[in-house]
Formats: sequence, structure tokens, C-alpha cells
Amino acid sequence: MDKAVQAAGAHASDVNYLNHETGLWSWLSTKDHKRIGIMYAISLALVFLIAGILALLVRAELIGPGQTIMDAQTYNEAFTMHGILMVFLFLVPSIPAILGNFVLPIQLGAKDVAFPKLNLASWYVYMVGAVFTMLALVYGGVDTGWTFYTPYSASTGGGVLWMTAAIFVTGFASIFTGINFIVTIHKMRAPGMTWNRLPLFVWGMYATSIVQVLATPVIGITMILLILERTLGIGIFDPALGGDPVLFQHFFWFYSHPAVYIMILPAFGILSELIATFSRQRIFGYRAIALSSVAIAMLGFLVWGHHMFVSGQSAVAAIVFSLITYLIGIPSGIKVFNWVGTMYKGSIWLQTPMLYALSFLFLFTIGGFTGIMVGVLAVDVHLHDTYYVVGHFHYVMMGGSVIALLGGMHYWWPKITGRMYNETLAKIAAVLIFVGFNVTFFTQLVMGAQGMPRRYYDYVDKFTQLHQISTVGSWILAAGLFLVLGYGIWSLFNGEKAPANPWGAATLEWTNVSSPPDPHNFKRTPLVTRGPYDFHLADEVFGGDGSAGDGSGDVRMPEPAPAAPEPADGDK
Repeated sequence: MDKAVQAAGAHASDVNYLNHETGLWSWLSTKDHKRIGIMYAISLALVFLIAGILALLVRAELIGPGQTIMDAQTYNEAFTMHGILMVFLFLVPSIPAILGNFVLPIQLGAKDVAFPKLNLASWYVYMVGAVFTMLALVYGGVDTGWTFYTPYSASTGGGVLWMTAAIFVTGFASIFTGINFIVTIHKMRAPGMTWNRLPLFVWGMYATSIVQVLATPVIGITMILLILERTLGIGIFDPALGGDPVLFQHFFWFYSHPAVYIMILPAFGILSELIATFSRQRIFGYRAIALSSVAIAMLGFLVWGHHMFVSGQSAVAAIVFSLITYLIGIPSGIKVFNWVGTMYKGSIWLQTPMLYALSFLFLFTIGGFTGIMVGVLAVDVHLHDTYYVVGHFHYVMMGGSVIALLGGMHYWWPKITGRMYNETLAKIAAVLIFVGFNVTFFTQLVMGAQGMPRRYYDYVDKFTQLHQISTVGSWILAAGLFLVLGYGIWSLFNGEKAPANPWGAATLEWTNVSSPPDPHNFKRTPLVTRGPYDFHLADEVFGGDGSAGDGSGDVRMPEPAPAAPEPADGDK
């Protein structure tokens, strides 16, 4: 009897969200936030792969003046598809859809998101948008650039209709996710999880969700207006029909600048988790970091006009937008200052996620400073539509959002898969990505400052060497990313089994949940009695400096949160 009970207990301990149900239908019909996060991860990885290959082809074409591997029209379509796939189908949904879905409910102490069916619907809506994107390629492709500026987009290529429809549809997926997270954070926190005890990743997702819900309808309406103009000939943006093309720019950037914060605010949240955990230090200025995320989300709605300094808007409007642009640098600077303050006198552990965190600090700071440069009216007139803007954009979006996503994936990989990855290969890949990224895009900052226009198929000879360096950099960057793909797949089948808390982190997904998690996350709802980064409380109780104290140099595991009292029968 005892053996039977033990066997049943061992079997129960082996059950997790990956194996408690099997078969394709169990995945396609799942309402488990963790499985939906995995489905998003696979879909987005495929989009990232296609967009990355397109980028490599574009860089290969630019390795010399004139035609090298493709003609001008194909080049226009390749960089357009790269931009659209990266911005609308990868960067905007990536961190909320993958890590937000998987981690956020567990960090709150919840068993799922507030609306599980809506969560699954968001993935299906996203997939419909992806199918529309493929149809855009079938029906002639898109060569408008990712901004779809009118009046050109109102008249060119049959694929524009499908592509604008794809963006309209995927916008709903973004709104569904935002609504779900806002309600989950407000209503489903575990007992004791006050607003001042929320992990900063949750604060980042909360600010992101507000922007998703408020800003995304604007791009949806803009795309619908463009579709109406193309199909019914209604004059909205095309001057030939009595429309105003600058109106399109206002609409587009009213969404697309806040969209930058949809992409970067979750990255800020990831970085706070990484720096606190791998510095073994309570986060410096917790409230300042948390509230600066909300401040960035709000200010992000007021700066769209800095994309239009040369569009003919009034001088007063341009000055106001320029000043507000400077203002938004303050909360961003607060974050960087506090992250550096957190590392000061911390016990820094240079594991792979921390390498990505340090990369982010370096790259995002360059992105921020170059952003201030293009926010200056007089300088922007010189740099507008040059490779400087391309370099700045990639330092913020890829150096910020993608690097943080890579850091977050390495951090939560043991929790998601139950497997460890090869740490040596992971560090080599992080270095390759850092070097390749800077060789590729710092060169573009130099080219842009010297006057090389962006999106040009051909160029004068004096830019040849810089273009070649940038192309070689893209190969180094690709080598690093393919190495990540390789050891990630290897880890799934051959990786060492992960312990519940390999990093000694203090948030609930590490202290109270197995790796991989139980289908319902927690056996019992946790009772939260301390903050998410209170490593020092463990030291005060047990003494020492946070190490295990046995001479092994291992970090001490924070104690799991106790279980909340079971509700009385009448309260169930």
C-alpha cells in the first residue's frame, strides 16, 4: 500500500503543463496561459527567422554598389517585408505574448489569466493576421516600406490591401492580450501581493497593456481608412482625391510612437528582473522604476510629431514636440541610473542572462542618446531619412527589445522547458551577438551622419567600405543567433534537468513553482509576505552575505512563500 502511495506521489510530481495532456488538439484547444505562451513562442520564432533571412539578403545586396543579388523592385519588397514582419508581427507581440503569457500569472500567484478563452482567441487572431501576410506576398508583395506612407500606398501593388488587413487583424490580438493582463493584475493577485510587492516585470507589462488598449485602435482605424480609399476611391489621404497625406502621417505616428513603448516597456521589466537576481541585490529605487514605466507610457502619446519635423507642420508644433521628446528621456534615464545603482556593491553573477542585461544597458543607452540627437530640430533636418535613423531605431528596438527578450528567454528557459542549456555556448553566442550588432549598426550611424540615405538600392562609391563592414557585422550577428537556435534545440532533448530555482531568484515563479510548472501553477495559493527582491531579508534572518554558507559558493535559495489559508466552506 505504501509503495502504491509513493508511486502515485512520484507520478503526480512528474506531471507538468507539458505532459498532463497530449496530442495536437490538446494544444490547439488549450486555455492554459503557459501553453499559449509556448504556441506564441513557436509562431514568433518562425516570423523572426523569416524576417532575419530577409535582412541578411538586404545586407548582401548592399555589399557593393549596383545590382549584386537582386533587382531594385525585389530589394524594395525585401526591406519592406523585413520591416513589417519585425515591427507588427514580431516586436509588438513578442515579449507580452511569450513571456507575459507564461510568467505574469505565476508572478502574481494566480492560476491563469482572467480570460483564458480570450487569451487563446488572441493567438488564433494573430495566426489569421499571419495568413493575410502570406496572401500579401501571393498577390504581388508590398514595396511601401513598413510605414505605408500615402499617397504611394494608396495606388501601388495588390499586396498592400492584404497587408493592411493583416495589421488590422493582428491589432485585435494585441488588444485582447492587453485587456487580459490589466484585469489579471487588478483582480487575480495572490493574498499579500500588494502593488508595492509586484515584480517589476509585472509593472512593465501593466504599462504596456495600457498603451496596447489605448493606441492600437488608432492604427486599426488608419488601416481601414486606407483600405476604403483603395477599394472605394474615397478621398482621405490621396491629394488627387481631395485627401491629405499628412493626415495619414499623424494617424500612423500617433500609434507607432507609443508602439515603440509597447516594444520596449516589457524589455525594461525583464531587465529589472535580471539585474536584481544576478546582482543579488534589492532593486534600487523600486517605486521610481515602477512609476517611470507608467510615465513613459503616458508621455509616449504626446511625442508623435517628432517623426514629422520635415512634413511641413508649424514651427511652434515642432518646438513643442521637440521639448516633450527631451522630457521622455527623464524616466528612461531614471531606469538606467537605478539599474546601475542596483549593481553597485552587488554580488554580480555573470551568467548568460546577465550578459544580455549588460548588453542591453550599453546598446539601449546608445539608442537613447542617438534618439535625443534626432529629437533636436536642426540636427533632425540633416539626419532625416538617413541611415542614422536606421541605426538609432535598431539600437532601441533590437539592442533594447530583442536583446532583453533573449536575456529573458535564457533566464526563464529552465522554468519553461525544465531543461538547462549549455552555458559556455550561450556565453559565446551572447558575445557574438553583441559584437555583430555593433559592427552592423554603429557603422550605419556613421554612414547616416555622412549623408547616406536609407532604403536606397544603390549608392556612391565612398560608402562602399562602410556598407561592407555593416554586411560582415550582420553575418556575425546571424552566427550568434543561429548558435542560440542550435543549443536551444539541443537543450530540449539532451539538456540537464533544471532545478526549481537555478538562479536563486526570489519571485514566486522560482520559489513556489516546479520546473516545468504544474498545470495549475500552484498546489496551494501562496501568501506573499515580502517584496520580490528582498534578498537582504534572508541575510538578516540567516546571517551571511547571501551565499549558502557551506563554502560551496552556491547562492542560498530564498524560502518559498507560505500557502494562503484555505477559504471557509461557505466562502468557496
